[in-house]
Amino acid sequence: MTAATLLIVDDEKSTRDGLRMALEDHFDCYVAADIKEAMGLLRSEPVDLLLTDLRLAGDSGMDLLDQALTLPHPPVAVMMTAYGSVDTAVEAMRRGAWNFVTKPLNLDEVELLLKRALRSRSLEKNNVRLEYEVQNLRQKSGSSKHGLESLIGKSPAMRKIGDLVSQVAPTRATVLIEGESGTGKELVAHAIHQLSGRPTDKLLVVNCAALSPQLLESELFGHEKGSFTGATQKRIGRFEQADGGTLFLDEIGEIDQATQVKLLRVLSERTIERVGSNQPVKVDVRVITATNKNLRDLVSKGEFREDLFFRLNVVRILMPTLKDRSEDIILLSQAFLREFSLENNKEIKPLSDHALAQLRSYRWPGNVRELRTTIEHGVVMSNGPVIETHHLPYFLGTTDASPIIAPPSASQIEGNEENSLASEGEFNLHVLELRTIQRALRHTHNNRTDAARLLGISRRTLQRKLKEFQNAPAQNDALKTE
Repeated sequence: MTAATLLIVDDEKSTRDGLRMALEDHFDCYVAADIKEAMGLLRSEPVDLLLTDLRLAGDSGMDLLDQALTLPHPPVAVMMTAYGSVDTAVEAMRRGAWNFVTKPLNLDEVELLLKRALRSRSLEKNNVRLEYEVQNLRQKSGSSKHGLESLIGKSPAMRKIGDLVSQVAPTRATVLIEGESGTGKELVAHAIHQLSGRPTDKLLVVNCAALSPQLLESELFGHEKGSFTGATQKRIGRFEQADGGTLFLDEIGEIDQATQVKLLRVLSERTIERVGSNQPVKVDVRVITATNKNLRDLVSKGEFREDLFFRLNVVRILMPTLKDRSEDIILLSQAFLREFSLENNKEIKPLSDHALAQLRSYRWPGNVRELRTTIEHGVVMSNGPVIETHHLPYFLGTTDASPIIAPPSASQIEGNEENSLASEGEFNLHVLELRTIQRALRHTHNNRTDAARLLGISRRTLQRKLKEFQNAPAQNDALKTE
């Protein structure tokens, strides 16, 4: 098999050569000292992976990233950065980098990260190929299920959702999707877009809760060069990027009052103004919003504009909890079994009767997202012909436990742990919670997204927990013996 090609970009020769020597057994390596040399190679060679420093002798690796991602076949990019500039590296990920690694470099970590990045690209290519084949099959068979196949379920509640999506999708109506976290609100937004007749690649997603008010305004409406400190170049916002397509605004209940006013104008006049400009720009964008809050309650509390609420609430879709569609649990589980078995190159195994009973009896506070991570856990942990109850997360055996504080067994998280949590002399709930998080992070090589998925919580919840622990030195001292 031909080795994947890797381009290493760093202005320090010793770093370039050291990385090349360390990685050339696993990748076909190229090196470059600056952006010009790197882009020359990227345009002339089929490069799979790009490993670039954030600072390149007066230039920025961010500029290289921007240029590389405009190529017809862009590489998967990983940023190298000093510890103090992690925030900038996160910005690079927002702009298209796959991940980042901090200096001083751990070569084993770099190798593992690059292999995971390569695997991610392979999965994306396979997904694109499979989606293309499925679309062809649908066209040949005359199927009208475009976009609805992702809404798995035969319960009356989900049939009602499917009918509503089919009815509203071809219109221009603004849609508000409400429901608890993990119920599949974004899947519904994707289904509406797929059935809308708008270009399939013109769906943009913005998580309003993930950005500060200032960043959110720039993200949505764009800004002019020099409009605020740090605005070194003009930026086209999401509304302009989505022109002719659909913009999905998740966590809409989190936006501040000033942004609410601007959003109201967009919905009323179909125009936007970039930050720092008074020139209106016409846009044709279908807006879909989602929230896990009750917007009517926010309106009554004065936290959300009533006029904006009426604009957003043209069509309301209320997502059922998994508890309210319990007859879909087994159907969903089977779909997730196929997904994660293929993703992990494992044979598709059935769930035992006891495991199925456990899935049916659990309350699922995290809804479909929690079920999905639970099945992924079972696929990863199973080593026999059937997925048994002991392959599933520990918390399924309780009725009121939350996944984050449930202690997994030593064999579930880390097979070589010296002692299981159940054998601790002192049982401190906060210490137990932190140790569970620490073990999940070790198990996922400090990938917070994967760790959160393993724990059955959101990445934001994991980040909040870690911040709480950082501010509690007494709890951290209790962990020094681990």
